[in-house]
Amino acid sequence: MKSISKKHNGTPRLFRRLMVASAVTMLSACVSYNGIQSQAQLKTIGDQANSGIFANQHGQWPTADWAQQIGGSDLQALIQAGLRDNPSLQAAAARIQAAQAATGITKANTLPSVNGSYSTTYQRFTEHGLVPPPLAGTYDTDNQLALSASYELDFWGKHRTEMRAALSQEKIAEAEQQSARLMLGNAIARSWVQLVRDYQQLAISEQQLAIREKLDVLTSQRVKAGLDTKSEIQQSLIQISNLKNEISNWKENIVLTRNQLAALIGADPERGQQIPVPQYQPPGDITAPASLPLELISRRPDITAARWRVEAGQSDIELSKIQFYPNVNISGFIGLSSLGLDHLLQSGSMINGIGPAIHLPVFEGGRLRSELKTRVAGYDVAVATYNQSLTDALHEVADQIQIIQACNEQSKQQQQAEQAARTALKLAQQRQQAGTANVLPVLMAESALLSQQKLSLDIHLRHIDSQINLIKALGGGYDSHTVPDSSTSRLTTKNHSASNIPEVA
Repeated sequence: MKSISKKHNGTPRLFRRLMVASAVTMLSACVSYNGIQSQAQLKTIGDQANSGIFANQHGQWPTADWAQQIGGSDLQALIQAGLRDNPSLQAAAARIQAAQAATGITKANTLPSVNGSYSTTYQRFTEHGLVPPPLAGTYDTDNQLALSASYELDFWGKHRTEMRAALSQEKIAEAEQQSARLMLGNAIARSWVQLVRDYQQLAISEQQLAIREKLDVLTSQRVKAGLDTKSEIQQSLIQISNLKNEISNWKENIVLTRNQLAALIGADPERGQQIPVPQYQPPGDITAPASLPLELISRRPDITAARWRVEAGQSDIELSKIQFYPNVNISGFIGLSSLGLDHLLQSGSMINGIGPAIHLPVFEGGRLRSELKTRVAGYDVAVATYNQSLTDALHEVADQIQIIQACNEQSKQQQQAEQAARTALKLAQQRQQAGTANVLPVLMAESALLSQQKLSLDIHLRHIDSQINLIKALGGGYDSHTVPDSSTSRLTTKNHSASNIPEVA
């Protein structure tokens, strides 16, 4: 019976230790975080977007193939090349992998830790210690073969909070990657539209130069006939020189824009010179609806990333508060230990043990409170950044819509001017055909029409450029279904206490 009681009296001892540990953990800690709280107020989309351009409705704009609609397969291929080869996006992808690995590490912390070990030390055992004769005073090996395990009792939800923080960082990395993709696609599309403008303005300028050279020949003939003075020849030479300089500038812009596109897609300048000449066709109707769905703003990847930073800040505050409370770990081991290898594998060499380890902050010299203040300040920064990002996004959308509306009005006026120039050319051609006028008025009318076409082209491409910017301002069709709801929060902004963490008086 004596041996049986010895085998079982370890269990009551373990229970007593656990009861003591539980009692200690229920005691109020000597360190308090009372008075440390945030006053930051997280704004919502509804608080900010009170403009008439937004509506509380669901919708999706633009569609995912917006690049195809604007520039066809040429623009789509360039954007796909950039998304595939740009180094900045490759770095963003690597950050996602790092965040996922960090999430894996955090998840591993929630599980028990088990380790195996083996050690052997050849040594001389003292004759005046715990080792009895005949080993005392001799050389032999001290051997141990064991399995050890430990597990943290998560009374305050530490592991759960750590997992939320790690997942927030992973979501931040994903949203930042989407933001980088959107910025890159926007830059490529705008540069491609600029290349369209360079080529088309170059073509019109070359037509103007050809007409001006014909006018110069006619002017010279009229001067010889005494119908004009030499001053008209000088004016003609000035206009020809200006057009040649303009043509040179457009050619320079073409080379520079090609180099810019090459850099955006992560290629060398030679690749930029191989980009096909844009075969631009005016796109179909990609104009944003008169009333934009309010939720489009929250879909912006940069807004999403900012919102997840707020979520991460909340988790950081929870983790800092958890540090004010006792931490209990259960650790145990089982194995074999012997002096000399001969007895290591015998049953009498067995060792085992189990027990709690308790850490209770009593006096930390203000370190815990300072760390919490730092976390609260970081949360305040995240909230302010999110609020500012939301405000900037709404202003960016409003600006682009204003530009689009102005372009629409300018386009209407320019259409009237271009139609008037066409009518003037038609009348000049009719007079020439009737023999009541020579070719000079026809050439002048053609030159005037080309000047109006230049203005029409600039207004039209400015409108397209604003459409591309509006697409970026509204998130480019990005839709994250896992964005934290900005209208609710896991933590109140004034208290930050998690529901499973008791307040400290």
